[in-house]
Amino acid sequence: MSGHGTRLLPAAPEGIAEAAALLRAGALVAFPTETVYGLGADAANDRAVAAIFAAKGRPHFNPLIVHFAGADAAFAAVRAEARAEALAARFWPGPLSLVLPRRADCRVSLLAGAGLDTLAVRVPAHPVALALLRAAGCPLAAPSANRSGEVSPTTAAHVLESLGGRIEAVLDGGACTVGVESAVLDLSGPRARLLRPGGVTHEQIEAAIGPVEMPPMQEAFLADPGGVAATATLRSPGLLLSHYAPRLPVRLGTEAVAADEALLAFGPPLAGAGACFQLSATGDLVEAAANLFAGLRALDAEGARLGLVRIAVMAVPAHGLGLAINDRLRRAAAPR
Repeated sequence: MSGHGTRLLPAAPEGIAEAAALLRAGALVAFPTETVYGLGADAANDRAVAAIFAAKGRPHFNPLIVHFAGADAAFAAVRAEARAEALAARFWPGPLSLVLPRRADCRVSLLAGAGLDTLAVRVPAHPVALALLRAAGCPLAAPSANRSGEVSPTTAAHVLESLGGRIEAVLDGGACTVGVESAVLDLSGPRARLLRPGGVTHEQIEAAIGPVEMPPMQEAFLADPGGVAATATLRSPGLLLSHYAPRLPVRLGTEAVAADEALLAFGPPLAGAGACFQLSATGDLVEAAANLFAGLRALDAEGARLGLVRIAVMAVPAHGLGLAINDRLRRAAAPR
């Protein structure tokens, strides 16, 4: 034990096996990569992914990088193309994350991709990380293992200083060798765009696939570079306020609901809605965060089927994960 209530596990077979079991059970475990320590959760477990945002104290639901044990596993979750395959062959395992369209049968939590139709994926070049991924048998969503806004951690001690008592365990693999985050390259459109410089350089990427654009760095990236994989502000400059909005208009702070409205409920639901999706009947903010994007999509589809005119949203408290939930709901409700 660390003294903070977070366990320090050795990067030996028994420690890796224990960390893998914790991850499969839905716990958060920090682990080393060649870049920085990542805060890992089972990427297919909505509640575990939501717990990442709670532990980091994130004010926004930025997309997370999802780590895989190999390129084949990564490309089973996203749709690869020639550029992605060429980069994977050259730089994976390694400090390069690729943003690609999700496959229709992708099991990764929508929250891990911030509700977008893309996902940032990579294969880390660290023997402990790869051993953990193989032992866990699931992809791991893993932003940097620090509180939001703090310096990214490159040792287990750094993780304990920032997240001690907030996560289950840290797998101690020593100091990270690269020490800066992975480069993030958006290949979801016809033009390759470097969203974040990192361990694989702009020049190296261009040498492999040709011209790569470098869009202006956005405020959200500058505020939290260690955790941003591919915020929609970076993928779509100028769309900071209205970001992955449902097709139906969104009305916030609902105290009464009409029959031609769909209701996104938090706590005891209001009566009278044409359709309802419950974020959390008990007012659990982690559960609500885990359900947020699935709820918006479900009500959008149900609203279209039933001819409803808008999505009405019950109030969510503005503390803890409620800050991030409300931030995303405000973006969904912004004028378009």
